[in-house]
Amino acid sequence: MTINRRYLVTCGLTLLALGFTVGTIWQPAAVQAQSGGKVFELRTYTTNDGKLPNLQARFRDHTRRIFEKHGIENVGYWVPQETPNTLIYIISHDSRQAATDSWASFRADPEWTEVARASQVDGQILAKAPEFVFMDATDYSAIR
Repeated sequence: MTINRRYLVTCGLTLLALGFTVGTIWQPAAVQAQSGGKVFELRTYTTNDGKLPNLQARFRDHTRRIFEKHGIENVGYWVPQETPNTLIYIISHDSRQAATDSWASFRADPEWTEVARASQVDGQILAKAPEFVFMDATDYSAIR
């Protein structure tokens, strides 16, 4: 794992822990509503120069809703201060198999295909393939 990727993963996990800690203090009912056994997915997207606003608009206006349509739960989205051409986000699935099935149906969705095409009419958004890791919440996590 490169230092940059290690840094991004560490930042993402730190932000996740901080967010759920704050969420536990301010909204304990929302955290308690999370069911056990979920699989979390940390994804990192690196954009070409000047394309982060395009990626953010795509997520804000379309992708999050299409994720939900295919059983992918949105957990949180962040832009690291040190690498402003990067979007880090965490989603969750009921299981690893559910993740596989959800991603397959998402990628095959005609609405997603059109949204992805339309968002890149001025050039490719991503500089490289997304990085991702699947995670299980520990028994001492605020979210499970």
